Amino acid sequence: MGANMGWVCGRDKRVSCMAAPMMVASVTLYLLQVVSLMMAGHLSELSLSGVSIATSFTNVTGFSLLVGLSGGLETLCGQAYGAEQYKKFGSYTYCAIISLIATSIPVSVLWIFMDRLLIAIGQDPDISIVACQYAIRLIPALFAYSILQPLLRYFQSQSLIHPILTSTCAALCFHIPLCWALIYKWQLGNAGAAFAIGASYWLNVTLLALYMVFSSSCGKTRTIYWNDIFSSITKFFHLALPSAVMVCLEWWTFELVILLAGLLPDPKLQTSVLSVCLTTTTLHFYVQYGIGVAGSTRISNELGSGNHQAARVAVQAVLIISITEAAIASIILFFCRHIFGYAFSNDEGVVDYVAELAPPALSLTCLGRLTGNIFWDCQGMWVAARRSLCQPRSILSCCNPTSCSSLLCAASWKQRALDGTFNRECCSSNVICCHNCVDKLAKTGSHGQGEDLRGIHFS
Repeated sequence: MGANMGWVCGRDKRVSCMAAPMMVASVTLYLLQVVSLMMAGHLSELSLSGVSIATSFTNVTGFSLLVGLSGGLETLCGQAYGAEQYKKFGSYTYCAIISLIATSIPVSVLWIFMDRLLIAIGQDPDISIVACQYAIRLIPALFAYSILQPLLRYFQSQSLIHPILTSTCAALCFHIPLCWALIYKWQLGNAGAAFAIGASYWLNVTLLALYMVFSSSCGKTRTIYWNDIFSSITKFFHLALPSAVMVCLEWWTFELVILLAGLLPDPKLQTSVLSVCLTTTTLHFYVQYGIGVAGSTRISNELGSGNHQAARVAVQAVLIISITEAAIASIILFFCRHIFGYAFSNDEGVVDYVAELAPPALSLTCLGRLTGNIFWDCQGMWVAARRSLCQPRSILSCCNPTSCSSLLCAASWKQRALDGTFNRECCSSNVICCHNCVDKLAKTGSHGQGEDLRGIHFS
């Protein structure tokens, strides 16, 4: 028993050492959008609501899709690296970059006509016009993001976390003064906030690409084989499309809340306040996201090497870290509810409304992030082991309404549009099912239908 606990603690340290920098890198990358939203929000209430709607729409139609598609690399690259098939590792990465750039073209066309779509679904015309102008100026950031996401998976799968941490921190340090200068000094307004995001993404891509080209640690995996790249497209999309569906379902349940807020009375105030709440809790999500990425890399490498018991212990380590972080985040958000609204707006009405909605919205959302993700992460790892889709962050949020319902209930609470029965939660059953999924992961064995890159079969 003591030996087993010692082994678990050892694996816990390995996951923690990878999860800590990944949490910082994930939060830092998301802070690029948050900083732009904060600075634009201090211009006016219309600016805050317009940028909020634009951010939600672009996340739903573009950025979430790219993140989901690139998730296929966590399986392919993770197992290829674990199986020491470095030629395939590089081919999958370049294949993903080409595929995501092609995907960004129709998405950018959709953004150009965003104002018409928003007005058609009942959004305020003034907010829709501001949102469309902001989204059009985000198109360069979209193409940078289509390269950035595969590069992040490339480094993650090799456990090269420090290059990611360095590049994202450098991009954030570059973004803050640039965003301030474009918005306030050169008076570009919302356009400056969008341009700053694009410039920072491209800087991040450049730094990672330079490290990839000149670092000896990437020497085995950066070689280009054009025939293998194009022949890998089918295999990439075979895993990328299910990954995109799962990630988008999780992401959309939150972003759609802001779009729905535009249909409430006083849409500028409602949209601004819910955007502040959602942005704050999304920062917490990216902490959990970093933990999930670390666990994903460790698990896929272990399964690629045929070490199933180590993969199971890594799952347990991820759960312990996630529960601890969620408890700390919920306490901090509750006691700071009267303060963080000023980071986004100087409007006293917005700040007071944020403080009123923070307890039901942020606390329940953080809890929903954790409990829903624990269950579906483990479910995803079990499905991964059965089908060689080793992606523990395969989240099926269509069955986890916790966060969406809590935010929507909070928004309607003040309007007295809903009663207390709307906000009933169904999260406790997720925790009950969690350990069962972990046991199933440990029982993958070497018999079954799924085949990994070295010919190892998973049941």
